Amino acid sequence: MRTSTTFCPGSTCFPGLVTPASRLTACRLAPPGLLAALMLCAITLSGGCAPRHTNTPAAPNSTPQSVDQTSGQAVSSVQLVQSERSWDGATLPAYPQGQPQVTILRITIPAGARLPLHHHPVINAGVLTRGQLTVTTADGKELRLAAGDPIVEVVNTPHLGFNPGNEPAEIIVFYAGQAGTPLAVKQGQ
Repeated sequence: MRTSTTFCPGSTCFPGLVTPASRLTACRLAPPGLLAALMLCAITLSGGCAPRHTNTPAAPNSTPQSVDQTSGQAVSSVQLVQSERSWDGATLPAYPQGQPQVTILRITIPAGARLPLHHHPVINAGVLTRGQLTVTTADGKELRLAAGDPIVEVVNTPHLGFNPGNEPAEIIVFYAGQAGTPLAVKQGQ
């Protein structure tokens, strides 16, 4: 049985949430409409992917923050991911000057579909919530994702995505950009 881990091998985040079903149940209990809750749920659903990601040295940190007055249970915060690098090992660029803009997309890629060669001019990260996805850079680096795996995407690096599975792939992606900057640009445009 696979335990939930952060990007770094051997670090346990949620030892009690070892199955996708238990992680999904935990996320459904989070307060709706909060960006922090969405990010926590997306990464919690990830269940880790230590064999694929080894460039994030941060270990999880769990600290009780307060006590819920209605249930008497401690509320805690767990650091799941902290990275200065994309999945291919490149250092993330500095945030742009100007008005920040956060965008969250749920992207569905049909079975067998191939996304065109493109690049992202903004930092983004996501979690594949179902299906499979293979991401390949123009220079041949490859990342294979399964349902529950997170990704810190490459920035300004041409790449494409392919769904090798027989069901749609769904990924929730968080973009940290600047107002007026596109989230993705097809090569040749």
